[in-house]
Amino acid sequence: MKVFKKKGELTRFQILAEIAKQQPHLRQKDIAEKLGITIQAVSENIKSLTDDGFVEIREGTARYHITKRGIEKLKKEAVDLRKYADEVVETMNTYKSIWPAIAKEELKSGQNVWLKMENGVLYATNEKTSASAEVLNDAVSGEDVALTRLNGTIELKSGNVTIIKLPTINHGGSRAVDTLKIQEIYKKGFDRVGIMGTISRAVTDKLKISPDFEFATPYATVAAAKRGLNVLVFAVGNMTKSITKKMDEEGIQYTIEDFKE
Repeated sequence: MKVFKKKGELTRFQILAEIAKQQPHLRQKDIAEKLGITIQAVSENIKSLTDDGFVEIREGTARYHITKRGIEKLKKEAVDLRKYADEVVETMNTYKSIWPAIAKEELKSGQNVWLKMENGVLYATNEKTSASAEVLNDAVSGEDVALTRLNGTIELKSGNVTIIKLPTINHGGSRAVDTLKIQEIYKKGFDRVGIMGTISRAVTDKLKISPDFEFATPYATVAAAKRGLNVLVFAVGNMTKSITKKMDEEGIQYTIEDFKE
């Protein structure tokens, strides 16, 4: 259904609707501000509506009035617009949101399965949890599977973030770091490691630690922590501020181990 077939007809409809409200002392400026268009656009459209007989300016006043013909036009277009909106709502109600997961076991199309998060990965399983879904395609264990009709809540506890603050090159860089102390922290076990800055790369190379990410580290850290992973981040000097700011914004718990001195 094409509600407004020509360019600009929606704007004309909106302006006509504002005039139909019969607000006292209605000004072109008021219409422009409400619709988010220029006063010139309002003026041009009102002239067009007046020329077509949908609006009139009565003698002795500066007020705009909608004509009988204008009322009929407005009603018809409003009904058409409502029908179109109803069609959109009906379409959205039947639309199936599809989500991917990894199959824990062999799954069949149409099967009801349960969902759980492990090591930051969403799995579909026969083991009962607090969230469920319907399988859209057959899948073997370890294969990606399409899911729909998600229900419930996936139980997930946010991970913790440990930030190792390293000295800048002016304060000795990697040579001023107590590597044994860092190794003790690293041995506590982390699901992901991120780095920020050249000195962080030098320290992790020296300790033979392979980082999982070094670009957009604050965002990657948040994404991992929200999936229940514990993250260790190496950051140089004031770089720590960008990551702690992101953690605070997202409500992620973190601790800072300061090696800058």
